[in-house]
Amino acid sequence: MAITLMNPGGLPEVGAYRQVSIATGSKLVFIAGQVAWDAEGVTVGEGDLAAQVEQCYLNIGIALAEAGASFDDVAKLTLYVVDWTPDKMPLLLEGITRAAAKLRVPPVPPATLLGVAALDVPEHMVEVEATAVVD
Repeated sequence: MAITLMNPGGLPEVGAYRQVSIATGSKLVFIAGQVAWDAEGVTVGEGDLAAQVEQCYLNIGIALAEAGASFDDVAKLTLYVVDWTPDKMPLLLEGITRAAAKLRVPPVPPATLLGVAALDVPEHMVEVEATAVVD
């Protein structure tokens, strides 16, 4: 496996992800920000943050598979959430947990969460992009 995930001593343990990702593979895969569109371009979960996060992760899983990769190869995620406030964390984690169960992977690569004013279309509440490294 090209990715080793860890939480170094001296940094806080964060249950939702690991602080450090060490990549040793030779092929980089950059997944553009995924929004809550299904295969037909219809928004999934309008007004439901957890459903939209879940769809974003599932879309990343599809893109990774096409590139010959999986979530085990993800070195870094970036999440953009419209009008982010800390009280939205349970919904965000619910969506991640549901997607991880469907994809049968632990949702633990390092991640950065950014609050943003808006995304490409008004009904999109979240966008997730990924970087993977494959042997």
